[in-house]
Amino acid sequence: MPGTSASFGMTTPQTVPGKVMVIIYGFLGCSGAFLFFNLFLERIITFLAFVLRSIHEIELRRKGQYPKQRRDSQASLDDHLDSWKPSVYWVMLYLFLTSILLAVCASTLYAPMEEWSYFEAIYFCFVAFATIGFGDYVTSQRSTYQNVEFYRLANFLFLVCGSCIMYSFFNVTTIVIKQFLNCIIKKLDCNCKCRKKTKGKNRQNVQRGRRNAITLGQMRHSRKSASVPECDDLDSTYDSDDDRRNSDELISMQEFMKSNKVSLAVMQKQLHESAIRGQQALLASLRVSENEDEIKPGTVGPLAIASRKLEGDLI
Repeated sequence: MPGTSASFGMTTPQTVPGKVMVIIYGFLGCSGAFLFFNLFLERIITFLAFVLRSIHEIELRRKGQYPKQRRDSQASLDDHLDSWKPSVYWVMLYLFLTSILLAVCASTLYAPMEEWSYFEAIYFCFVAFATIGFGDYVTSQRSTYQNVEFYRLANFLFLVCGSCIMYSFFNVTTIVIKQFLNCIIKKLDCNCKCRKKTKGKNRQNVQRGRRNAITLGQMRHSRKSASVPECDDLDSTYDSDDDRRNSDELISMQEFMKSNKVSLAVMQKQLHESAIRGQQALLASLRVSENEDEIKPGTVGPLAIASRKLEGDLI
């Protein structure tokens, strides 16, 4: 909210005990007022969600998409409607219209009673409903009023209802602003990723252009190929091994280990990877259980109350 004010500034404590009482009363009073505003926010959004859901059901019936006889389809539709949430833009529009209507009605009362112009009365309604409280315009300051009891009661009701409606409207507008900022951040992130991809492609093209150049790896490969024995020597070794294996002699343990060296390495690698995956899954489950009890932005407060009832991802 823009600000909070215990009063409009026309009455202030002058003694030390009075100032101490203002501190104690202000702490308890502001805490209770915020609790009342949050409860009102939850109730007004629940009411608007119920109204918008009824309008959604009427729209489905008008289009012929609302089933009448089949129980399974009726149950599925009820589940869909239970999970359905109204759009935050419609709720913001209704709260804005309600605040305008309340300010117009209150200004109709304030203008003749306080001898203000209609614009001054509208200005006072916004400053009072938003709890800014500049103190340049204050009600009930004259000594005599016509029907003073009725006027003070109406003034109290207008201030309480207007503050609650404006508080709800500000919180829903906060959700819209947050969605707008998230959209801008996503677009900027996409532009940065596209630029990184184009830079990576340019680097790949530069590296592919040096395909015909002589590198250090090619020189080493040529040295290794020069140290390989001739084909006749290789054939002779293979023949000697084949003759030995074709005979009825037993294979030594060293040859057995050489033949199974690759399979053992693969098995060791798979066991190592499975152990790492198990540890990662255990750590992930522990982190999830810890994060469930952690208080994050958007999980408490008026923003969480509004985001649970309205459509849109805000975290």
